[in-house]
Amino acid sequence: MPNPIVNVMVLAGGISHEREVSLRSGRRVADALLEAGHNVTIVDPDASLFTRLVEEKPDVVWPAVHGASGEDGALLDLLSATGTQYVGPQAASARLAWNKPIAKTLVARAGIATPESITLPRDAFRELGASTVLDVVSRGLGTDLVVKPAQGGSSQGVSLVAKAEALPRAMVDAYTYSEVALLEKRVYGTEVAVTVVDDGQGPRALPVVEIVPSAGFYSFEARYNAGETTFFTPARLAESTLAAVSEAAVVAHETLGLDFLSRIDFIVTEDGEPVFLEANALPGLTETSSAPLAIDATGQATAVLFNALALRAAGR
Repeated sequence: MPNPIVNVMVLAGGISHEREVSLRSGRRVADALLEAGHNVTIVDPDASLFTRLVEEKPDVVWPAVHGASGEDGALLDLLSATGTQYVGPQAASARLAWNKPIAKTLVARAGIATPESITLPRDAFRELGASTVLDVVSRGLGTDLVVKPAQGGSSQGVSLVAKAEALPRAMVDAYTYSEVALLEKRVYGTEVAVTVVDDGQGPRALPVVEIVPSAGFYSFEARYNAGETTFFTPARLAESTLAAVSEAAVVAHETLGLDFLSRIDFIVTEDGEPVFLEANALPGLTETSSAPLAIDATGQATAVLFNALALRAAGR
């Protein structure tokens, strides 16, 4: 039976800090779908988007928009309101994953370890006295911390803090990207990313990708500049540990209500325990992203998987 051909509108770009990453992801998605034989257009979402949706009536939309409005559920809510079929989770689930403290809470309730943490809105930080608050943080969590925006992606605004004197600067960096900062006790081990896919047969974890940045920190630059990070797929972990990480990723994916394609990030401790860091509802798909590496490691062509996801979204 010939493969159905659908009209796919790939959304890429936007106005977030991750615009360039989104454009690269969108191009990769479009290339794979073109290889699968579909009709594809790439659209930079702006004020003309919903007019174009009405005029062009694509069979399915593939949002590859990263950062706010793309991953925070707003765009997905609007697509749903227009009756548009799209590749991605429901908006409510995207919002859960986008809010890191909430995602941590839900995943922890599902039985998965996550770093001890404190969530600090900017207003509380100011009203309670910055120096006093940071002193409390240092006494409660220690001074070996990871400070990050409570919302956002691609490690923007993230700082590793090894001493109390570095905390104020880290807070400023985090608040640059979000009104809420998340301070986590740093967990040491092997950093991994697990891509979870559901092409209609239920969610399954792809091979675990181990991440080894050359500078010791998986920063924005390390994520998107070739040669800044070494990846191992599958990760250099015991088979039993790989199985545990994969299982935890699927649990996190289902707990947050994610769908089609997600990425779940962990630190695996020396004793093999997966510690949940965050989830991404619309993961990066650039040439330096972990998801394409995981797909390649399955031996399945990216075009084959993306074809299945597009057809599922289109109801074919």
